[in-house]
Amino acid sequence: MKIEKLKPAYYSITLLIAIFLIGVLGFMFIEKWSFLDSIYMTVSTVATVGIGEVHPLSSGGKVFTTILIILSFGTFAFAATTLVQYVVNGVFRNYFKYSKVKKEIDQLNHHVIVIGYGRNGLQSIEELKHHKIPLVVIENRESKIKEIQQRNDLLYIEDDPSSDEVLIEAGVKKAKALISVLPTDEENLFVVITAHELNPNLTIISRAINFNTVKKLKTAGASHVIMPDKISGQHMANMIAHPDMVEFMDYLMLDKSKNVLLEEISCKGISEELTLTIKKIRNNENVNIIGLKKNDGSFIVNPDKELILSSEDLLFVLGNNAEIQSFKKSLREKISNG
Repeated sequence: MKIEKLKPAYYSITLLIAIFLIGVLGFMFIEKWSFLDSIYMTVSTVATVGIGEVHPLSSGGKVFTTILIILSFGTFAFAATTLVQYVVNGVFRNYFKYSKVKKEIDQLNHHVIVIGYGRNGLQSIEELKHHKIPLVVIENRESKIKEIQQRNDLLYIEDDPSSDEVLIEAGVKKAKALISVLPTDEENLFVVITAHELNPNLTIISRAINFNTVKKLKTAGASHVIMPDKISGQHMANMIAHPDMVEFMDYLMLDKSKNVLLEEISCKGISEELTLTIKKIRNNENVNIIGLKKNDGSFIVNPDKELILSSEDLLFVLGNNAEIQSFKKSLREKISNG
């Protein structure tokens, strides 16, 4: 929550304290009263309870008291109006909620930072939550902040996402990835530059609108650049050219209620002395290993059963949840037992 939203409250409290101090010092200086008597008279005057004077007032004291009453009345009216507005609008509630959220953000590690709560940002958030990946959202548009506050399942920061301090507050140095889906290429470019400088090892995925910006984003540090309009156009064209294939891929990737999953599984931990082939890791498992990514970035579709795996390989496995979990457990056991 931006501190500017609480400034009226700070101002009103500061004014009340200032009037109280002026009153105490004024009675001590003008009337030569004791500190305790000056406090008592100031509280009585500022609160306008009218319980009487501690000692008879001099002419100067009467003028000072009159001015103090006028000032305190206006200040109390301002403070009361401000506090009532804060309560009615939920500012205080959101402030304390945000303080709690900030503590939770500080505890995050190996999480994902999503910049922007627009259409693409929301889709990314829902997919990450489906895979139970911890995340924090950064947004500074008031309309979007209200949408976020209406749900209780998101950690968020309301501030400028291109600021070093804001990204550090979001845990950019501990995060594993950042997704930037702001409305303009310029905004995304600033975020990519800042995030890459703070954490060169961070995986950064950025949205792009113009083709000319793709190269700039990658040069600035983006690991991947996505053009949603281009992808949508290709997807619609393929629905005409290969409708059944596209429907099948959508079923695998987008249908969260399905019993069939396409998942990537790391082979990390396989030593050079350990000879593990596709045939050995499949054994009696029912999953289908449909692809493999090598450490040089190349892909192998439908890998040969005698292919020897390395710790840098990444498997693409097709099966239901139970089959995939069983395969993961079996693979870890084979790697551990050597």
